[in-house]
Amino acid sequence: MSGSTPAALTEAAAVLHSVIQRIATGPELSKDISRTEASAAMGQVLNDAADPVQAAIFLIALRMKRETDDENLGVLDALRAATETVTAPVDEVLDLADPYDGYGHTLPVAPFLPALLAACGVPTLSHGVERLAPKFGVTHHQVLRSLGIPVDLRPRAAAARLGEPDIGWTYLDQSAFCPKLHALAGLRTRIVKRPVLTTIETLLGPMRGRKLTHLVTGYVHKAYPRKYAMLARAAGFDSALIVRGVEGGVIPMLRQNGKCFVYRDNAAEQLLEFTPTDFGLDDALRAPVVPAEPETANFPTHPDANAELARAAALAGVQALQGTPGTVRDNLICAAALCLTHLGRHSSLRAAADAVRHVIDSGAAWQRFDRARARDLD
Repeated sequence: MSGSTPAALTEAAAVLHSVIQRIATGPELSKDISRTEASAAMGQVLNDAADPVQAAIFLIALRMKRETDDENLGVLDALRAATETVTAPVDEVLDLADPYDGYGHTLPVAPFLPALLAACGVPTLSHGVERLAPKFGVTHHQVLRSLGIPVDLRPRAAAARLGEPDIGWTYLDQSAFCPKLHALAGLRTRIVKRPVLTTIETLLGPMRGRKLTHLVTGYVHKAYPRKYAMLARAAGFDSALIVRGVEGGVIPMLRQNGKCFVYRDNAAEQLLEFTPTDFGLDDALRAPVVPAEPETANFPTHPDANAELARAAALAGVQALQGTPGTVRDNLICAAALCLTHLGRHSSLRAAADAVRHVIDSGAAWQRFDRARARDLD
């Protein structure tokens, strides 16, 4: 990144200079900025026109003063402008948006949800990165790569997989659809705390359906459903399912009653509550915890900090798709049933869950996953 002296500021750099002066003046004196200003300042950071100190101050100062709706929308505008967006050869796409910094306390189940939903007739995309601060947890990228699923497809090649009748799902990495944002990973590590980017990046919608595109994402803190719904509408999603999920992901928390917020056709979001019995489960549902000594399977893997945990998640997910009873299978059934009910494929969670069980037991879900391993559609 290159710096600028105040006397030599370009018009665009002057915006960033002015923005920092206003948002980074302490808890009582910091001022909000407009959507246009937030977009322009974020654009400067993405386009390598701000030095690292300016970029870091902009991102952390927004978080410390609490971002307004306009500021979040402005950052979203800048990131979407830098995103390569493609249309898949299908009418509807379900965009599955898990936290990009992964899972640190439980084994990720959601990497196997797209193949299961595809087997239920819903073309599904998941997206993310290999490794990201601050959690540096186990990611979709790591789990899928350990099983031979391509994680480096270009957007158009990934979109083609959704149109393949025997696959119908894909993974797309941020490095492929928004390389300017991906290039900020090192800066985000040095910032330490979660910047506004953590909220926005899962909502970019790099792949769209010919007619409809649906968002499924998760949250933990109660302030976020309204925020995610607002951003999802601005990003052009036709509907959204926002689940109170394990580690902020899409797998529902069901140790007690579960909850989610939904909107369809731009109507106001609504709260929906559910219990394990709604899915045909007798007991509270817990996420699979990180094992003390992760099991491994005879799958190819790659060296990274989470290799053993990614292999453990891979083994558990494969067994679940192949029909092995247990926590992982139940988690997948509940998450898939929520998605299918949200899309109107079934009239109740129980009916949807029973349909998902049938798809798993028939072998169709595992076949969808297995056919995608290392298959070259470029």
